[in-house]
Amino acid sequence: MLDGKNIIGFTRSKRGTNTFKTINPILNIENEMVYYEAAPEEIQEAVSLAHKASLIYAETSYKHRAKFLMAIADEIMALDQTLIAQYCSETGLPEGRAKGERGRTVNQLRMFAQILDEGSFVEASIDTAQPERLPVPKVDLRKILVPLGPVAVFGASNFPLAYSSAGGDTASALAAGCPVIVKGHPMHAGTGSMVSSAIIKAAKDTSMPEGVFSHLNSSGHEVGEALLKNPFLKAVGFTGSINGGRALFDLAAQRKEPIPVFAEMGSVNPVVLLPEILKTENEKWAKTVAQSVTLGSGQFCTNPGILMGIKNSDLNRFTEILAREIKEVVPASMLHPAIANKYDDGRSQMQQQKGTSLVVEFSKETNPNVGRPAILKVSAAEFRENPKLHQEVFGPFSLLVECQNIEDLERCVELLEGQLTASVIGTTEELRGYDFLLKQLEARVGRLVFNGVPTGVEVSASMQHGGPYPSTTDSRFTAVGDDAIKRWLRPVCYQNCPDELLPSALQNANPLQLLRRVDGTLTRAKL
Repeated sequence: MLDGKNIIGFTRSKRGTNTFKTINPILNIENEMVYYEAAPEEIQEAVSLAHKASLIYAETSYKHRAKFLMAIADEIMALDQTLIAQYCSETGLPEGRAKGERGRTVNQLRMFAQILDEGSFVEASIDTAQPERLPVPKVDLRKILVPLGPVAVFGASNFPLAYSSAGGDTASALAAGCPVIVKGHPMHAGTGSMVSSAIIKAAKDTSMPEGVFSHLNSSGHEVGEALLKNPFLKAVGFTGSINGGRALFDLAAQRKEPIPVFAEMGSVNPVVLLPEILKTENEKWAKTVAQSVTLGSGQFCTNPGILMGIKNSDLNRFTEILAREIKEVVPASMLHPAIANKYDDGRSQMQQQKGTSLVVEFSKETNPNVGRPAILKVSAAEFRENPKLHQEVFGPFSLLVECQNIEDLERCVELLEGQLTASVIGTTEELRGYDFLLKQLEARVGRLVFNGVPTGVEVSASMQHGGPYPSTTDSRFTAVGDDAIKRWLRPVCYQNCPDELLPSALQNANPLQLLRRVDGTLTRAKL
C-alpha cells in the first residue's frame, strides 16, 4: 500500500523528482520509505479534478455521502495494526495514543454520517408567499446552506489522524459536499498516505466522482502556496502555528477572489487559580495541572501554557506540589526533532526574560528529542511589561504568573490575546464574586472551563473549538463537533422558485422529512 506516491483522484502519481523521508523521533533516524514531493502538474490536476467533481458531489444525496463517510471509517479500521505501527514509527507516540486517536477519527466520520442522515445541518428556512399583503405583496423565499466547493486541508503535525488526512476538517468538508485536497504533513507522510488510500478505496466502493479526494505530499511550503493560489479552490482548513496560519490567511486575501481560511493556531489556554479553593484543594489541583501540562509531552493545542494566581502561602504550597509532580513525570519523545528543538529554544528564551525564575525543570540526561518539562514563574508586573511572556511555548511548559491581588490578576487577563480556552478553578461561592474576571475571560476565548483543565476536547454538538484571533482566524466557527460542517457551507436563497426546481430540502412535500423553519415555526410538516 505504501509506495511514496501522491494520490490524485483515483490514481497514484510520482511526477515530482524531489523526495523526502520521515523520521522516527525515538530512534532519531530516518524511516526507510521515500516520498515524492508533489509536482506543479499534480497540484493542478488534483484541483482541476476536484473542481469537476464539485457540482456532481454537491448533488449527491445526504444518505449517499453518509455511506461514503461510514465506508472511510471502516477502511481505516481495516488497516488495523499496519496503520498503528506506521503512526508510531513517525511520531514517537505510544500505541495506546495511536489507537485512541484512530478511534476519535473514525468516530468523527460516523458522527458526520449521522448528521447527514438527520439533515437539519442545511438549516432549511421557508417564508411562504402572501400575495394579498398590502401595501406590498410578500414573495416566496426559501433558504438553504450549500457547499462552497473544493477545500484544501493542511495536515497537522500533532494529530496525524484526527486533524489530518481523514480528520475533522476533511470529514466535515466531505459531509458538507465539498471535494477535499489534503496537503499532507511531512512529519507523518506514511500515516497520511495510508489513510488517504483508505479514503480513495471508500470513494470507489461508494461510486463517488473522481477527484472527490486527493492527497499531495510536501516537505516545504511550495505545494501549499500553489494549492492556495489555484482559482478553483474555495476554502482552506489549517491546524498549526500562528506564522503558518497567518501566511495562508494573507495569501488567501491577496487572491483575485479571496477565500476563507479556517486556521486554528496558537493558544496559551490560561488557567486561573482563585485563592479560596487553594486553601483546601491545592494538592488535587497541582496534580491535575501537572498532568495537563505534560500530557502528550505538551503537544496539544489546549496545553495550559499560563497559570495565574494570587500570591500567598496557599499559592506557594500549590507551586511546591506542582514542582514535585512535574519531577515525577517521565519525559516523553516529542513528535519530531524540529519540534523538540523549537521547544528547547522557546523554553530557553522564556528563561532569559527579565524577572522569570525556574520553579522546576527535568534536569537529567534524556534521549534525543525528549521534551523536558519545565515550569517558570514571574510577577504580574513583569508579565504585563513583557509581551514575549504572553506567547505559546509548544511543549510541556507553563509560566506561573504571581499576582498581588484580584485587581492585579484582572490587569494581566486584560492583556491576553484570543485563546481557544481559559480555565477558572475556584469554589462555587468565590466564582460568584468574580463576575468581571469571568466576563474578561469570556471575551477572549471560545471555551470557558470551570474547575477543570483545558486538555481533552469532546467531539460533540456543544463543543466550541475555536476562539478570537490569534487562536483562530474566525471565532464564529469551530473545528470540532457538529458545527464544524458550517465552515464549508454558504447560504443561498430561492425567490419564487417553482417547487420542482427547488432542492429537495426546500420542496413543499418535504421529501427528506427535515425539521425546517416555516414562517418562523420549526416543523416537519408538508406545505
